[in-house]
Amino acid sequence: MNIQAILSDKIQQALISAGAPLDCDAIVKQSAKVQFGDYQANGVMAAAKKMGMQPRQLAEKVVELLDLNGIADKTEIAGPGFINIFLSPAWLSAQLEVALADEKLGLTPVKPMTIAIDYSAPNVAKQMHVGHLRSTIIGDAAARTQEYLGHNVIRCNHVGDWGTQFGMLIAYLEKMQNEDAADMALADLEVFYREAKKILRRR
Repeated sequence: MNIQAILSDKIQQALISAGAPLDCDAIVKQSAKVQFGDYQANGVMAAAKKMGMQPRQLAEKVVELLDLNGIADKTEIAGPGFINIFLSPAWLSAQLEVALADEKLGLTPVKPMTIAIDYSAPNVAKQMHVGHLRSTIIGDAAARTQEYLGHNVIRCNHVGDWGTQFGMLIAYLEKMQNEDAADMALADLEVFYREAKKILRRR
């Protein structure tokens, strides 16, 4: 069940009944502020322009023809022709009960696609940090969501050209050993990597 799709279909039907072109778009979006209702239809202005009408005049005809019986408690016209829609709490409650009884929570079936989702993709020659954890969590949340919708998800965690990075580190490590440098801790790896890149650039 998609509330936005239901409202878009209803308003588009009313627009066409009011004389708007068949390809008109209701442009239904969630309202930004509670005083404007739950949803707002913004497509009247564009349709009125095509028809050579005043937007508010068309909005009045659309509201008159709009069938939201049982779905909305109130509709109102705002500004030049925005239509504010206040959903019925009883209708919303009934839709929630239907969704809870459904294994997929009432989601509209999708045409399955194969989706690749990239995770943190760390540089294996450098220390990991909290940013890698964050992007991995976001990637996994996106992957789980797409799988739940019915898509085939390929999880990727590309670590880049690790051969180059480790080649740089090994070559620089040999240089450091030949120069009898002091022991290096893991925390020094970032500095070590940057110094190795400097040597590579000079060549």
